[in-house]
Amino acid sequence: MLDGRAAIITTDGADVSAEFLSGAYQALELVQKHGIRIAVLKANSPSCGNLLTYDGTFSGVKVSGEGVTAALLRRYGVQVFSELQLPEAARALTAQD
Repeated sequence: MLDGRAAIITTDGADVSAEFLSGAYQALELVQKHGIRIAVLKANSPSCGNLLTYDGTFSGVKVSGEGVTAALLRRYGVQVFSELQLPEAARALTAQD
């Protein structure tokens, strides 16, 4: 996994880490192709969460940390926000003008 993160496992026990990582790199490719510097992603997702992610137990428990896509985009200079941070994302957009 990216940065030594735990594997991403489905409810039936399948390891889907490679698929999540592939999706993250596909998102990065599009971000770079289109010059995107700010992204609004889904809060708490194991892929897109930017502050918290679900812990993988399917119990609704959240832990500190980023999802794989959020972490990869941030590593490449993209400012990542969740849908719960729209005012902050709007301020970041304004600051770029």
